[in-house]
Amino acid sequence: MRVVVLGAAAGGGFPQWNSNAPGCRRARAKDPKARARTQASVAVSADSKHWFLLNASPDLRAQIEANPPLQPQEGLRSSPIAGVVLSNGDVDAIAGLLHLRERQPFTIYSTGRILAILAANPIFEVLAHDVVKRQVVPLNTSWPLLLPSGKAAGLSIELFPTLGKVPLYLETADQAPALVEGEDTVGVAVSDGSHTFYFVPSCAGMTASLRARLAGAELVFFDGTLWTDDEMIRAGIGSKTGLRMGHMSISGPDGTMAAFSSLGVRKKVLIHINNSNPVLLDDSPEREIAEAAGWTVAYDGMEVTL
Repeated sequence: MRVVVLGAAAGGGFPQWNSNAPGCRRARAKDPKARARTQASVAVSADSKHWFLLNASPDLRAQIEANPPLQPQEGLRSSPIAGVVLSNGDVDAIAGLLHLRERQPFTIYSTGRILAILAANPIFEVLAHDVVKRQVVPLNTSWPLLLPSGKAAGLSIELFPTLGKVPLYLETADQAPALVEGEDTVGVAVSDGSHTFYFVPSCAGMTASLRARLAGAELVFFDGTLWTDDEMIRAGIGSKTGLRMGHMSISGPDGTMAAFSSLGVRKKVLIHINNSNPVLLDDSPEREIAEAAGWTVAYDGMEVTL
């Protein structure tokens, strides 16, 4: 099973188009220790021929062009992309679907709640229903991934709830949304029958059920949005804490590093990393701390084989 990171950054990418912060300036200047990253998405394949995307980033077209295995391989029009699995309805997880609108068959897999969000927005009707199938996947249920021909792809997924909230554009004005475990924010377990990895790009807290699920895992891609909860407030670039946005922070007693310290995960990878997060910088003290704790900071083009 091949797993390729198409994009490692959170919404806006790194550098973010309107950010003049020091880290973004370094990335824009092509500083080798501040590598640019597109918005978070992962591709997985059991045979290196047919690929499934975990989330469809707004940067998807550029990500396809940067990764030859995702490019057309035969005929005048074709695609190795057989499906897209959505872990939430945020813009940076679904906007890339619009790049796939040229009547190319594939399947969108997600919870009923997330697929209902797509159905409620007519712009996604450009993905014609007679070509692009929508498949509801019940929570906590192993579900096979299929090729457009209907044949088994050699992979299965399981969607499981993580602590999260509704997408920003569905929040009620002046009212903080509840953090719940449900169908709005899910993690994805991907298995080829011999190996399993986990993709959890959004998570507001480590629950007992999530801890039990991830314990001893081979590979986990986990929410690395912010280093500290008040990071954006202190930097003067935002008014919300990470928790308010639905993300647990990497550092601190309730953070990701502390939560994973006793889980025995063999390979831990931070993904969905905000442009304000100093862990993006190879030469930052925060990067050194994360690596000392056994974490890898994801980058575009990173590949893991299980």
